[in-house]
Amino acid sequence: MLKKGDQIPEITLKDQDNNKVNLQNFKGKPLVIFFYPKDNTYMCTAQACSFRDHFDEFLQFNAYIVGISKDSVTSHAKVINKRKLPFPLLSDPYGQALKAFKVSTYLFGFMSARCTFIIDKEGVVQHSFREDFKADYHIKKSIEILSGI
Repeated sequence: MLKKGDQIPEITLKDQDNNKVNLQNFKGKPLVIFFYPKDNTYMCTAQACSFRDHFDEFLQFNAYIVGISKDSVTSHAKVINKRKLPFPLLSDPYGQALKAFKVSTYLFGFMSARCTFIIDKEGVVQHSFREDFKADYHIKKSIEILSGI
C-alpha cells in the first residue's frame, strides 16, 4: 500500500453518474479514500453506511470521502441511491487504482482488500491502513488522523 509521504497517483475513474473524476482534483482539502471489495455485501455496505452516518464529522475537517471498488458505474449508482450515500463511489473495473495505490487483491485479482488512505490537502498520504473485518474501525481511525493534520 502507499504509505505516509507518498503522493497520490494521477488516476481518473468514473463515478456513479458516469462522470470522469481525477483524484488530483480533490487537492485543496483533505481526502479520505476507502477501497472495498464488493457492492451490496454485508461488510462493504456496513463500511459505506458508517462513512455516511459519520459524514458530518468528516465535514468538520472539510474532508472529501471517496469509495473505490471494481464494481460497475451502474452498481455504484444503485448503492448510492439505495443507501443515500453523500459521497461518490468510483468504478475501477480494470484495477488501475488498485495497482497505483498498491492495494492487495484476492480471488485472482477480482476483489480488493478493505483499506483506507488519509490524504492531506496537498495530495500527500498521511496515513494508510487495512482492516478487513472491522468496518467501523475505518471511520474511527480516519477521524483520528484527520484531527491531527
